[in-house]
Amino acid sequence: MWLFSDEYREQPYLFFRPSKKLLLYLPFIYINMEKNQMSVDLSFVIPAYNEEYRIGMTLKTVIEYFAEQDYSTEIIVVDDGSNDKTTEICAKFPQVRLLCQPQNMGKGAAVRRGMLEANGEYCLFSDADLSTPIYETSRILNELSNGYDVCIGSRAIESDLIRKHQPFYREFMGKTFNKIVQMLVFKGINDTQCGFKGFSKLSVQAIFPLTKIDGFGFDVEILYLATKFQFKIKELPVEWYNDERSKVNPITDSLKMFLEVLKIRRIHK
Repeated sequence: MWLFSDEYREQPYLFFRPSKKLLLYLPFIYINMEKNQMSVDLSFVIPAYNEEYRIGMTLKTVIEYFAEQDYSTEIIVVDDGSNDKTTEICAKFPQVRLLCQPQNMGKGAAVRRGMLEANGEYCLFSDADLSTPIYETSRILNELSNGYDVCIGSRAIESDLIRKHQPFYREFMGKTFNKIVQMLVFKGINDTQCGFKGFSKLSVQAIFPLTKIDGFGFDVEILYLATKFQFKIKELPVEWYNDERSKVNPITDSLKMFLEVLKIRRIHK
């Protein structure tokens, strides 16, 4: 665990990973030593916005799955200012830790809050529709426990694992977006947008306090920071099912994501 005392609050820090002599310079990160939460093996974070028709079944599935595992888990739902019954439904599950944003701030902001308030040795966030099935968690954890700092689900490596495809125009736009990312931000990751990503505690503490993107472009930002800090990243092919009730608007949200991507290098010089 990497924690710092009050005397270092206003100072930059150096992080060393002796196994690969990695030097990370992370200015003005302070981890509160007074936070006295019980540690768990895994924090599973679900950002949710107006998910009253899906969140109940999702939580039932997630709770049943983790009840059968031999490691401790906390399930965190971050409600992003929903104006439906999402929070009421979540409150019916005592196994769920519910965090509520004061207003709709964006998926990136919701994930950031959930990851920063998580207590797990490993942290994983997932879309509320479980487009990537919950049982893929074990494969993510296996990679993290074997030395990877970040492990991300990918739909681009083994297309046969996509059990239900998006409409062709969404797949085309997704591939075009990835080409833009490869040209403007970083190379080497084939699918930045799959909503199933796992992190070690160290990578969470290093990356998420620095994130600024609140919208759907946040995935690119966290992966940019992970590559910048030389974290070991695994892109893992996962099973995936398209949910036709996607809240991502192919026109307006795609434009917002493009504009967000243009900001990343500038805000993280």
